[in-house]
Amino acid sequence: MDTTTAETSSTGAEGAAYQLLTTTATAAAEEKKKTKVLVAMDESDGSFYALKWALDHFFCYPIQRDQEPSMITLVHVQPIFQPFIYPAGPVVYATPAMLDAVKQAQAQNAASILSRALHVCREKKIKAETLILEGDLKDRICQAAEQLHVDLLVIGSRGLGTFKRAFLGSASNYCAHHVQCPILIVKPPPPSKEPHSE
Repeated sequence: MDTTTAETSSTGAEGAAYQLLTTTATAAAEEKKKTKVLVAMDESDGSFYALKWALDHFFCYPIQRDQEPSMITLVHVQPIFQPFIYPAGPVVYATPAMLDAVKQAQAQNAASILSRALHVCREKKIKAETLILEGDLKDRICQAAEQLHVDLLVIGSRGLGTFKRAFLGSASNYCAHHVQCPILIVKPPPPSKEPHSE
């Protein structure tokens, strides 16, 4: 064996070791990466069930000392209030006082929903932030998931039948087809069957 072969062998081994260390460091950095989860919230039991399910299944493991904690964002979308009504007769416009009252009621409703959701997260010792958006529910959830660069969107299913889902539309179905990140649609639990008392 000549000296050039020996030098090449030792350089090849060092290169492989360096590549292994670099790959390991990259994998460790990816493990430390904070996981971002977006949970769509409304007043329904289905959305709170989806939140609890996500907390129990994705945030139940203890965090290592050097690992970045996962982050959960709770989003609530308020519909835009239309200041006019189409009755059988002429168009009726809402007064400024009525507009203010509706907006205040929407803000209180959103605060109440997100306060309940934050309480659920605090009970599980999970760090959470809230986001209130205005507009079309389906579009705004998809936009929020994209803009926040979330790793997972969690949305509850209301368990609508085929006819209602076709007529009313399904936010979970729309998001499943339009959002760019992975999505978890949490179905409501089956109704409990209580024994009949005879």
